[in-house]
Amino acid sequence: MNHGFISERFKTALITEKDISGQRSSNKDSARMPSRRKKAIDPVELKPGDYVVHEQHGVGRYIELVQRTVAGTSREYVVIEYASSKRGQPADRLFVPTDTLEQVTKYVGGEAPSVHRIGGADWQNAKRKARKAVKQIAAELIQLYAARMAAPGYAFSPDTPWQRELEEAFAYVETADQMSTIDEVKRDMERSYPMDRIVCGDVGYGKTEIAVRAAFKAVQDGKQVAILVPTTLLVQQHLATFQGRYTGFPIKVAGLSRFNSPKVSREIVAGIEDGSLDIVIGTHRLLSKDIQFKDLGLVVVDEEQRFGVEHKEELKKTRTNVDVLSMSATPIPRTLEMAITGIREMSNITTPPEERHPVLTYVGPLDDKQITAAIHRELLRDGQIFFVHNRVESIDGVVERLKKLVPEARIRVAHGQMNEHDLEEVILAFWEGDFDILVSTTIIENGIDVPNANTLIVDRSENYGLSQLHQLRGRVGRSRERAYAYFLYSPDKPLTEVAHDRLTTIATNSELGSGMQVALKDLEIRGAGNLLGGEQSGHIAEVGFDLYMRMVSEAVSEFKTGIVPDSQDDPRIRECKVELPITAHIPVEYLPSERLRLDIYRRMADSSSQAELDAIAEELKDRFGELPEPARDLLAVASLRVIAKNFGLTEVVLQGKFLRLSPLMIPDSIGMRLARVYPGSLVKAATSSVLVARSAAPNWMGGEEVGDTSVLPWAIEVLNTIVAPSVSTSK
Repeated sequence: MNHGFISERFKTALITEKDISGQRSSNKDSARMPSRRKKAIDPVELKPGDYVVHEQHGVGRYIELVQRTVAGTSREYVVIEYASSKRGQPADRLFVPTDTLEQVTKYVGGEAPSVHRIGGADWQNAKRKARKAVKQIAAELIQLYAARMAAPGYAFSPDTPWQRELEEAFAYVETADQMSTIDEVKRDMERSYPMDRIVCGDVGYGKTEIAVRAAFKAVQDGKQVAILVPTTLLVQQHLATFQGRYTGFPIKVAGLSRFNSPKVSREIVAGIEDGSLDIVIGTHRLLSKDIQFKDLGLVVVDEEQRFGVEHKEELKKTRTNVDVLSMSATPIPRTLEMAITGIREMSNITTPPEERHPVLTYVGPLDDKQITAAIHRELLRDGQIFFVHNRVESIDGVVERLKKLVPEARIRVAHGQMNEHDLEEVILAFWEGDFDILVSTTIIENGIDVPNANTLIVDRSENYGLSQLHQLRGRVGRSRERAYAYFLYSPDKPLTEVAHDRLTTIATNSELGSGMQVALKDLEIRGAGNLLGGEQSGHIAEVGFDLYMRMVSEAVSEFKTGIVPDSQDDPRIRECKVELPITAHIPVEYLPSERLRLDIYRRMADSSSQAELDAIAEELKDRFGELPEPARDLLAVASLRVIAKNFGLTEVVLQGKFLRLSPLMIPDSIGMRLARVYPGSLVKAATSSVLVARSAAPNWMGGEEVGDTSVLPWAIEVLNTIVAPSVSTSK
């Protein structure tokens, strides 16, 4: 048990060792991102009416989870509704057995899709086209990343005493996630091939400190470091942070941005070329052709989602033998997916710093009384306020309105069209607490860290993207004070469905560390057009994001290994149909929550080993008590299915007096054993199947016909007696 609990009913508090010691679980593998995309969007979030994708039948609507009794045996099924096969007739319904749930994924792909017909050609055509497009993309991705793996990267030296001195001078206690991420980054840097790692962590979770330590490590080996940031304001802030942390060490840090005079810029460019500068922090100006590093060893990309694909590809192509560390609060979907499909390494920082509170988030119509109350509450505790209005032409009108609502407040304006030095002066004055309210455009979205500003008000929030809203909210709540975020929309205009989805998401994902959920939802709302280039969005919309990513994953592994997976030609190879007359399901009385039952069914269907099934059984016993017979039988069927899938079977079906196994070719020696142990059995070479007679061998079942409960052990016996030796012989 990882965490304790308090039971009011039994007047009992259970405290675990970890609660006392404050240590997290040491099993880091459990915190890793899933390796397969299909597990990344949780199926338990399905609601009736949601679109789902069945790998064989296409896009349909999820209706419900039902229990049905067929031929005296009860099972639960997921009901999916498809388009009617005949005009004027009601919609067709597909009952999917819960043990094949790995075939079903939630549809993610932007707009509402059209529902397919069962058995129609549209779905197969869509899959074929998507597979073709995916192969081309996978080849490009693999070439890029193969070049990195084959490139003669620089293996950095182990930590020096100075490195330890720098790390011990850190003013805060590192979180467990921070420590493990720092270790992973250092391990990557010490390898002989170039690092390409992305660090995902919510705003203010200590990503900058990881960059500080990685950059220091690179400089210790005489290498230069480029830190790429999206805005000039962030250049200034990082410059102050890095210079502050490196006080007392002989490291030269410079910031290259539009705030520099031409003379200073020329000096910095010269310092980069002659190697006198160790670390340079800058915007995409650092990617310009005129900037030539003497000995670049590490590139840090901060706020990665703010850079376009072109900038990042430019970075990759020109510096394939350089270590790259990317940091993002909401990774753009492309990045997230490449991490999940195993092309890039990924670290997650999900632990908030101590004494940090979630930002209290309010979503509602624009209301002057609400704004006045929010500002007064902040001013009463001597705090400061961000007011975001993203239109430069009407920003002065907003200032006038606020002056009428709160005449005692000191208000100033900041936006990107201002003179650079004026803008810097306003931001610095706000940071130093010289005035109360900063009315600005989204220029504050990145890089302004004002610990005393703990109220954020955003008007016309329906016009912002989800990652923008999340980033804006990250500007407040960076100290021990409770922070408030108000996302207000125009009361006189109806919200679009997409805007409503965005605002609902930002309101419900207000907990600390919700950046990853926001990124996945952002992907769902925006569609995945920018994932691998705009021309792919059509294919993604056709087959759904999960299946599309599985295709990418397969194509990538095909290019890596040179082996074409069977599933490329026949996706059904993944499905193994097990049909035995056994009542196998999780009774509602044992586990009333449909959401949890669906989750357990899905995990069983996804299991590929007996150990995974044993873990599920232990968890069920621990959480809900001793397993009832139908649940025990369900696990036994899942176990049989794992064995059958490992043998390459797609069918284990009881038909009358025969157990049908397909596809299976058996050598003559095994055929003789089959005839001896299971008399009356048939080998169908034309259909690559074997029919094993049910009249069990007298020495095993005493000559009696196999009954309901004894079918399972008998079927497993057949697999071990006939299939296992056949498979090993064919290999």
